Order: sequence, then structure tokens, then C-alpha cells
Amino acid sequence: MVPEINYWAVLLATASSMLVGSIWYARGVFGTRWAKLANVDMDRPGASAVMPIVVTVLVSFITAWVLAGASTIAWHFYGGSYLFSAVLTALILWAGFTAARFITHDVFEGRPWALTGLNIAHELVTVVIMGLIIGVWPPAGTV
Repeated sequence: MVPEINYWAVLLATASSMLVGSIWYARGVFGTRWAKLANVDMDRPGASAVMPIVVTVLVSFITAWVLAGASTIAWHFYGGSYLFSAVLTALILWAGFTAARFITHDVFEGRPWALTGLNIAHELVTVVIMGLIIGVWPPAGTV
């Protein structure tokens, strides 16, 4: 069985991911700190952001789609508020998959804890906002 998904909410959640990333990694917010910790030269000549942005849009869509499906499954299972199910699902998936995997890889790669914290905090904000969008705009016929 395929869970009901509101694809308009998924598209809006995808766009929100791009907005969150644009703000989070802006030079005046965390961009300069992230670049220093990750050893990224934000001003390298000839660098293009086109491919990273295309990849980010695709991956953000997949994340929003999976979150929407998982939220609907959680809502069907537990009942109650669809918004609560979506946000709780976002938090659980972030902790169990995103944060856990970032920490594992970063420990093995010897990345600074400050970089790991910065990146997983970004992911937390991203998926919580996605969960809020998906939660306030449930699929037709579910709520």
C-alpha cells in the first residue's frame, strides 16, 4: 500500500529546504564558520554552484517525499493530529538516520565536532520545517 501524499506540500517542503540552506550557510549566518571548519574555499575561482544546487533540490524532494509518506503512515497508525505526527516523524527520522549517520561518518573522517554539530543542527531545522509544512497541509481525505 502506498501512503497518501500531498505533492504540493512536498514541493513546498522542498523549496523550504533550499530557503533554509540559503540562510543557514550565508556568510553572515553560519557560512563563513562552516567553510572554515569544512576547509571549503567559498571564493575559489571557476567554482560553480549549479551542480550542488541541482543535487540539493533532488535530494530535498526525496527527503520531503519520504517524510510525507512516513508522516501519513504514522498518522494512520497512531491517529490524533496530523501536524503532530508529521513533526514527530521528522524528529525521529532526523535522530535515527540523519544525525546518527552524520555523527558516525564524521567521527571516522576525523571532522571537527563543531562542524558535525553545525551540519546536524541545519538538518534538524530543515526537517522540522518540512514536517510543519507537510503537517499543516495533509493529503486530501486523510484528516
